[in-house]
Amino acid sequence: VLRIINMKKVLAPVIILLALGTLPGCYYDTEEELYGGTICDTSAATYSGTVLRILETNCYSCHSGSLSQGGVVLEGYDNLKVYATNGKLHGADSHASGFSPMPKNAGKLDNCSVGAIRQWVAAGAPNN
Repeated sequence: VLRIINMKKVLAPVIILLALGTLPGCYYDTEEELYGGTICDTSAATYSGTVLRILETNCYSCHSGSLSQGGVVLEGYDNLKVYATNGKLHGADSHASGFSPMPKNAGKLDNCSVGAIRQWVAAGAPNN
């Protein structure tokens, strides 16, 4: 009986330490939760480095050369430049009143993407 009592006294702290050792493994935070989101710098937005990536991810599935829904082709700089300079690109991506909101049947692009496109257009939509 004394061995059982002594064994319980030894095992109890070991079990508690093992259980506590697993708790930090259950802790989960994302960088955004810890630091308040990522930094969005749109001041250096370029066609090839910024805008093209946004279009490939969000627009080309419907508005590429082979898929031109609504007759709108955004693939290729020359095609995009038309919509950038006439205001339709920014009107659609920002869900502005009077424009068909894009992406269709989806939420508005994140503010950083919309801001990057706006900055690029404001800079004259250069082929950079």
